[in-house]
Amino acid sequence: MRVLFLLLVFLGGTQSHTTSRPNIVLLMADDLGIGDPGCYGNKTLRTPNIDRLASGGAKLTQHLAASPLCTPSRASFMTGRYSVRSGMASWNRIGVYIFTASSGGLPPSEVTFAKLLKSQGYSTALIGKWHLGMNCHNKTDFCHHPLRHGFDEFFGIPTTNLRDCKPGEGTVFASAHRWLVSVPLQVIGLAVLTLGALRCLGLLRVPLAVFLGLLLLVALVLLLFLCFLHFFRPLNCFLMRNYDVTQQPLSFDNLTQRLTAEATSFIRRHTETPFLLFLSFIHVHTAHFSSREFARKSLHGPYGDGVEEMDWSVGQVLDVLEELRLADSTLVYFTSDHGAHVEEVTAKGQTHGGSNGVYKGGKANNWEGGIRVPGIFRWPGVIEAGLEIDEPTSNMDIFPTVAKLAGSPLPKDRVIDGRDLMPLLQGKTRRSEHEFLFHYCNAYLNAVRWHPPNSSSVWKAFYFTPKFNPKGANGCFSTHVCLCLDGHVTRHRPPLLFDLSTDPGETSPLTPETEPRFQDILRVMQEAADRHTQTLSADVPNQLSLGNTLWKPWLQVCCASSSGLSCQCDQQRQEQGTRN
Repeated sequence: MRVLFLLLVFLGGTQSHTTSRPNIVLLMADDLGIGDPGCYGNKTLRTPNIDRLASGGAKLTQHLAASPLCTPSRASFMTGRYSVRSGMASWNRIGVYIFTASSGGLPPSEVTFAKLLKSQGYSTALIGKWHLGMNCHNKTDFCHHPLRHGFDEFFGIPTTNLRDCKPGEGTVFASAHRWLVSVPLQVIGLAVLTLGALRCLGLLRVPLAVFLGLLLLVALVLLLFLCFLHFFRPLNCFLMRNYDVTQQPLSFDNLTQRLTAEATSFIRRHTETPFLLFLSFIHVHTAHFSSREFARKSLHGPYGDGVEEMDWSVGQVLDVLEELRLADSTLVYFTSDHGAHVEEVTAKGQTHGGSNGVYKGGKANNWEGGIRVPGIFRWPGVIEAGLEIDEPTSNMDIFPTVAKLAGSPLPKDRVIDGRDLMPLLQGKTRRSEHEFLFHYCNAYLNAVRWHPPNSSSVWKAFYFTPKFNPKGANGCFSTHVCLCLDGHVTRHRPPLLFDLSTDPGETSPLTPETEPRFQDILRVMQEAADRHTQTLSADVPNQLSLGNTLWKPWLQVCCASSSGLSCQCDQQRQEQGTRN
């Protein structure tokens, strides 16, 4: 009996340890809409593996990105804090990093969930997209690099995928090309013609040196433009392994398969110790790509091909967990960094963005379509299968959730905005700990969300909303994304108020006539916003200032075998050839 008792105690302790220190697999899509997966209502895109994940766990239907843009959303996800607290929210037009040789990024002083889990003995890896900066002062300090933020291994792209990364897919710099190249050339050309005509008519003496100077200016503009076209792709679209560039420029051939192989290899190498795997998909941000097995197979063109290939990758990860009998000791989370990019339409009129379902807006704005994202958790035996939760939750909640599961205390020297989700996921409570959530458009407080205790209402008040264009559109097509600055927004006094519990599409703003408590509701929400803003620090360095987002040649990273700015290498192909 004594032996049996000790055995039961041992088994109980083992089970408790497994429950409290699971493996963590975080899967994040890029620009995926909540209306894209089958488990969220899509009938034409095939996502059997994401659906399998949802049927085996909990599906959150009011899961929210802390920001509707890549860089600030991912900063909040990694730190459990609104991005404005770390300086990772922009006060100007540019809200994300475009160049790898920018000096801004997630500050070294920030604590990520990877740092916390690593301190608890977890092996940690980031596979895929980072987009939170790389260097500060020189090209080897790597102050913002994933390995400086708690990851043991990194294999992926340091910035983001852009149309300019794939020849033939267009450019995100069309507006810049127009204002910095086309317009100056037209002005110079007009000046040359005007001065030439005046000189020929004898109305003005114009020295030949003036014409020569103008021609040299034309040559300089064209030279700089051609250099940009030639160098942008290799300098900004490349693959890294840890601190080394392994493929420059990036090749999209079987890219998802390569990232998936890295992810499954990491799992296989860490079966004996707890691990954190963050698989940050490059799909489905433009430029779209897919392997031969998925190209032209979906009903939604290149975007659908990418979604279905990503779903295959999710299945590969789930399969290896089951093969290694790790599924029951692994928490798997699937989400998107924000809503689908509704303005992604090609010059030929082909839609390259996804679906946000019944929700208004999309990427770069705080209508529900921009911030309501898939949120799926699976942990067999701990989280009930088939559970659906319609409580306000945030991608910032991952930070305290995984920290507590790993046995790590939260930092005491800073505000953590996320909340532990396990009580909600395990059914120990039916209410989210978020009574209020704050929605930022870059660094500007855009809207407040309030889910009052003992009420089914979810109030949302907008201080300003984007000016959609053309009239009647569901996005800002003239600027490609909605902007947060005056001239591009409509300000509301009093704030625009909705009850999302009855109007999830945000089609019918409330008024004092339609909602008797109108003034009281807005007063409570304003008081909450005032309390929140009082917790913000005014002296946080702006990591997305113009100076921190511009390209700096002394920060440019290239292959070890390259010289100057040639930056050409393909160790990936060499490694593949060696294996073959």
